[in-house]
Amino acid sequence: MLYDAHNHLQDDRLDPWRAEIIAILPQTGLAEMIVNGSCEEDWSAVSDLARQHSWIRPAFGLHPWYVKERMSNWTTKLRQLLLDHPHAVVGEIGLDRWIENPDIDTQLECFRAQLALAVELDRPATIHCLRAFGLLEETLRNCTLPRRGFLLHSYAGPAEMIPQFAALGARFSLSPYFGHPRKAAQLAVFKAVPLDRLLVETDAPDMWPPDELNPHPLHSAEGSALNHPANLSVSYDLLAQVRSMPVDELQGVIAANYNALFTF
Repeated sequence: MLYDAHNHLQDDRLDPWRAEIIAILPQTGLAEMIVNGSCEEDWSAVSDLARQHSWIRPAFGLHPWYVKERMSNWTTKLRQLLLDHPHAVVGEIGLDRWIENPDIDTQLECFRAQLALAVELDRPATIHCLRAFGLLEETLRNCTLPRRGFLLHSYAGPAEMIPQFAALGARFSLSPYFGHPRKAAQLAVFKAVPLDRLLVETDAPDMWPPDELNPHPLHSAEGSALNHPANLSVSYDLLAQVRSMPVDELQGVIAANYNALFTF
């Protein structure tokens, strides 16, 4: 019983293989995955997938990369989608200083609005953060937070900040990309995450594993690497290794943690 806490199955880069992926995933041991919308343009695709497949839990949010493209009524549309899907998560939302010319003030405005929506509708949230962990912690500390907690997906922050985030209600998920040798230090950070706060994800079609660990290699027509959602098992294996525990034992831990955050 495997749980993918974060991916983008609706992403148009997966269009040529989506039907095949959907046919394969239930055979891999997948119990549930969370498919995250990132902008107004892909929310309807996420909604359609969730209505078609019971093992897909939708998430709807405005990613910090797309805040400049939002429509004036975006919060109204988002709220209605969340009401239409009573088991949906608020996400993917967050803060990002890695992108070129980030508008941090606008990111903060949109982030706070979506956190407030998660609180109002009593939903967990999924948070993206790159090069903004201090600002994220400060923002979370000064906001009313979702009662159910939140996920820091593909956590790329320092080990030293894990206790602060955990005290605020955070869970932390690991992606297959942390199997790359250059990510060894970030993989090691997951030794510091409390056992009851661990989750795994694919972030497909991004965050692909290294070739030697990749059982489902996938490439776009242009030749760029893509991550197959069936690579979820790679995340479990990596986390089991870094935590020095059997994979089957870890599967039980992840199932309990996933359901504690996302099942309602």
